[in-house]
Amino acid sequence: MRMALEHAVAEKGTDPAQTPIGAVIVRDGVLLARGVNLTEEHHDPTAHAEVVAMRAAGEATGEMRFEGATLYTTLQPCGMCTMASIWAGISRIVYGAGRDDVHEMYFEDRHLSTLDFVADAWKDDLTLVGGVLARECAQLYFGPHDAVPEEMQGND
Repeated sequence: MRMALEHAVAEKGTDPAQTPIGAVIVRDGVLLARGVNLTEEHHDPTAHAEVVAMRAAGEATGEMRFEGATLYTTLQPCGMCTMASIWAGISRIVYGAGRDDVHEMYFEDRHLSTLDFVADAWKDDLTLVGGVLARECAQLYFGPHDAVPEEMQGND
């Protein structure tokens, strides 16, 4: 998690307006790839840090599935990133800040969570671990009670 956090800060800084989400994929103790949120820079709503890391892992390994790999991400993955992890065969997702640690704008639906997507996909070979360095990760994002201007909210 520390590596994902450091990568987010190195690439995007600590301003929540820059959405400094970082992700790394590790398998057998080896870093396969890393990524940061690039949605604005690439004009691509799918360029979340986790997806960017999966794309880089695919390029690095020549594979599209990463069985046995762990995805570390500084923010609880959204539904899209969770489903991409399932399709990629990732074995474990470890995240820092969770839904209750940050502003609701980071999540597409108040009633669904990463846990729901994994349960609904009948995945019994994917482990989720949350809250790793949660306080440090949450400092990168708008807090639950911050008054974030409507135009800055992607999931309004």
